[in-house]
Amino acid sequence: MRELTREQKAELEDIYQRFLHDEKVMRMEEIQMHRGSSCYIHSFRVAKLCILKAARYKRYNMQNLKDVLVAAILHDYYLYDWREHHELKKKHGRRHPLVACENAVRDFNIPKEVQDIIKSHMWPLTPHLYPKTKEAKLVNRMDNHIATREALTFRAFKKKRHEKYLKMISHLFDK
Repeated sequence: MRELTREQKAELEDIYQRFLHDEKVMRMEEIQMHRGSSCYIHSFRVAKLCILKAARYKRYNMQNLKDVLVAAILHDYYLYDWREHHELKKKHGRRHPLVACENAVRDFNIPKEVQDIIKSHMWPLTPHLYPKTKEAKLVNRMDNHIATREALTFRAFKKKRHEKYLKMISHLFDK
């Protein structure tokens, strides 16, 4: 187990905060996710969990951590509500990773490594897009973990919980 240096934490926090307050990324707040959670909150919860898990292990270098962070934030950057479009309801699960990747390339010019992570985050629903790298596998597992927790929330999503989650994602590392 390793501890990130103060400089590494600051660098990751800077990337996280830039995306957290980016106008384009904030549009995800309007898209409902599982049980009322917004796409924005879901994505930042996944990003935070990914970095906290990845930071524990020596097999992730700083560039790996940056790629994981950006991919986790943008993995659901598809920017449409599939519930409003009848023709998208059956295809959304298999189609949205590619749409999210296209949008992320268009708006943020992300590198190929990050694109591969985003494209494979829905495996096994997308069997032809198997997560090949340890970074892609991490984002896939943490996305499934957060999505399952959100889907199994029995209470209706209330404003109080929304505010709690917004506070929770306000910083990558607790201050």
